[in-house]
Amino acid sequence: MPSGVAKQSPHTLSLRSLHASKISLMTSQEKSEAPPETSDVAANPFSASDVAEILRDRGWLNSELSPAQAAWCERAAAMLGPQVEDRAGLANLLSLVFRYDAAKLMQQSDTHVTMSRYGARGVLRRLARLILESSAAFDSERFKEVVNTLKGSSDIRSRELFQPLRLALAGRVGEGDLDRVILLVDEAAAASFAAKVKTVRERALDFCAALD
Repeated sequence: MPSGVAKQSPHTLSLRSLHASKISLMTSQEKSEAPPETSDVAANPFSASDVAEILRDRGWLNSELSPAQAAWCERAAAMLGPQVEDRAGLANLLSLVFRYDAAKLMQQSDTHVTMSRYGARGVLRRLARLILESSAAFDSERFKEVVNTLKGSSDIRSRELFQPLRLALAGRVGEGDLDRVILLVDEAAAASFAAKVKTVRERALDFCAALD
């Protein structure tokens, strides 16, 4: 061993390894609760043509793709493709973009369970106010801003904060793949597909009205 270098005991190395593992675990957990980065890279078996084909099959696209629609399909494939195992899973997530019915959501048991939890209605009211404050598209930066504001004004845990948010804006209770659905909504509305897409703003208003 070189002179001047203190020998570290196996116990010290073990403690350091355990500490590093805890930091890594905490970081992964925090990332799973954060709004998605649009630049996330993961294995993706789907392309824009797969998305366009699903849209045509469902009647949400009935003409040649416009440049805006083609760009949206590319983005949807990149954001949703890595989140699903098969074509049916991709179609399922895409349906949340093109179909939204707040009145039907009120008839589902998941909605009643989610909205009966501590702080859920307060989160929804603050969420609606934040969305209505700005007419800007609900992109990744806007999503982060809204989530950080909600966290700063609430004492509930992240999971209890995200569940009513995802329910109101994506139309389903679930995990982080729904955040990616939300980020696709306003762009789909602006791309003028055959099916009218309700914007994030419209969804927040509809959900609050149906809940009351």
